[in-house]
Amino acid sequence: MLRRVLHAVLFEVCALVILVPLMSIGFGMDMLHFGGLAVLLALCAMASNMIYNHFYEMVEHHYGWQRTVRMRVVHTLGFEAFFMAIALPLTAWWLSISVVEALLLDVTFSIFFMIYAFCFNWVFDIARHRLAARVVADR
Repeated sequence: MLRRVLHAVLFEVCALVILVPLMSIGFGMDMLHFGGLAVLLALCAMASNMIYNHFYEMVEHHYGWQRTVRMRVVHTLGFEAFFMAIALPLTAWWLSISVVEALLLDVTFSIFFMIYAFCFNWVFDIARHRLAARVVADR
């Protein structure tokens, strides 16, 4: 449980440190205004992730689904749809843009997060394994 919380918090904090300045400059937005939205979306993403995964795993268990590549794709697309239902209207309202413009911004976020999640999780796993090996070696 602690590992999941640490992973989620580090994931979001590191993403914000990278994303907010890049998007603020790239889209010519005030960093504090955009940063506020980014923090709010990060909190929504964490809450959405926990809620979505809870219900997905209940359904997965009920139907005996295996975690195949196909089911990972279904899981990912389902989460994106679930989160977009929250993020698009919030983004459009916060930035005073249309939902279509918010969708284009979300596509940019999604591309960033696909690359970022791959890199972050790779580094996190390496660091976790090295720390575990060090703990074992110190015993």
